[in-house]
Parts: sequence; C-alpha cells; structure tokens
Amino acid sequence: MLVIRLQRVGRHKMPTYRIVVSEHTKDTQAAHLEILGSYNPHDKENGLVIKEDRIKHFIGNGAKPSETVNNLLVKAGVIKADKQKSVVISKKRQIKLDAKNVEKIEKEKAAKEAKEVKEKEAKEVAKAEAEAKKAEAEAKKAEAKKAEAEAKKAEAEKPAEVVPEAEEVKEVAPAETTPETEEKVEEVKEEKKEEIKPEEKTA
Repeated sequence: MLVIRLQRVGRHKMPTYRIVVSEHTKDTQAAHLEILGSYNPHDKENGLVIKEDRIKHFIGNGAKPSETVNNLLVKAGVIKADKQKSVVISKKRQIKLDAKNVEKIEKEKAAKEAKEVKEKEAKEVAKAEAEAKKAEAEAKKAEAKKAEAEAKKAEAEKPAEVVPEAEEVKEVAPAETTPETEEKVEEVKEEKKEEIKPEEKTA
C-alpha cells in the first residue's frame, strides 16, 4: 500500500520536509518512489510547494496520505476531506498528562474551597458586626427610654410651686382738705407734741 507522507530533511533544529510517496512498510527516511513536493514549516506563506496533478494521480490509484499531509492538502484546497488528528501521544506521555491534569484539577478544587471558606468567614464577620451594631443601637434606645421615664417620674414627684398672687395695689384717693379738717390736724399735732415733751423731761 502506497502512502504519501513527509520525509525530514534540513539542518539541526531547522527542519524542512519532502512530500514523498512510498510503501507504508518502509521507513520514512528510506528510498521513495517519487517526490511530490516540499513543506517548510518556518515559512507560513510559501512553505508548501506541491505537484497537484501527481498527488491526485496517486490518490486516484489508491495511495493514502498521512494525517499531516492530509491536513496540509485540505488546507491548500487540493482535496476535500475532514482534517484528522495528526499528533500521536504515547502511553507514557499520556500518563504524565493525566497526572498533570489531575494535579491541576485538585489545585483548582483546593483554591475554590479556600475561596468559599474565605467568603463564608467574611459573611460571618459581617453578620456579627451587624448584630453588634444592632444590639448597641437597641441598648442606646433602651437607655434613652429609661432616662426619659426617670425624667418624667422626677417631674411628677416634684412639689408644685405656689405662685404668690400679685397684690392688688389700691390707689387711695387723696382726702379732700377743708379748713375744719386742717384745724383738727393741727390740734392733733400739738397734742402729740405736748405728750412727747413731759416724757423727755422725766427721762
């Protein structure tokens, strides 16, 4: 069975590839039937050079392209087919990748759990602070009510002050003076003088 595949050429760490057709049982670096093109992965624009008519001829005669060559030909529009998975992972490599994935999943799970615990603690702290503020507000309210009640009680027990009524000031009308009354007033004054004089002498 013929296979169209890549044959590595080029320098160390700078590989280029030939697109060759050969027997599938032979090594990729062994002798080939024909070179069908070349592929330079370092040249993104003009890296693929192929002989379309010869490739179609071999494919028409039963040659099968490898996964990588199939994807290159599909990309170039030479054939119409679905892209294939071209990377083959060994069992040893797969075990390492699985272990790495498991470790990654465990780390993500641990980080998620730590985040949830942190959020829970933050919520509890916020709830405790809110309850403390509420209790403080209620205590202040109770103290204010108690002080108000005590003030009312003290005001009720306080004796009522007697406010003296304003004395009415009566205006005394001046007495009418007549000659007779003036004489009587003078007589009374003289009598008083006479009463006072003997007292002074006896003293």
